[in-house]
Amino acid sequence: METSRVPAAVNALLAILQAAPALADIRIVDGPESVNLTEKHRIHVGWQPGGDSAVALQQSFNAAGARTRDEAFTIACYAESRAGDKDMAARRTKVFEIVAAVETALRATNEAPTAPTLNGTVLWAHLTAGDLSQWQSEGANAGLNFTVTCQARI
Repeated sequence: METSRVPAAVNALLAILQAAPALADIRIVDGPESVNLTEKHRIHVGWQPGGDSAVALQQSFNAAGARTRDEAFTIACYAESRAGDKDMAARRTKVFEIVAAVETALRATNEAPTAPTLNGTVLWAHLTAGDLSQWQSEGANAGLNFTVTCQARI
């Protein structure tokens, strides 16, 4: 008996983003970055700067009899765009383009009918929150914390 859909859902989200044509030039990172910050554009799945958790989850019994449980969870994610220039508007625009590509990748299409279910690992998943930060450090940088919220039955 599985106790959570979180591991399968995070793995599926990573696979969907890695396969998304619109994200082909974006580095998709599983969790926090270790050392390499040379890529100008990145998405982290299961990590946000200063965040306390990779995934926050809650479970409850689905119905009387305690045979199944409902699980709701949010996967912490982070997108970043950086450049050596001072053009903050360009970084802000790019980071929102990156997150828009994530949102598009989570929508059903003929080619990816199970994308909103993270390839069948959850009942549904969607992008639900964001928090933009901007700073100048060796050029313009924009980062967007965002969450992918999921509902599952176990």
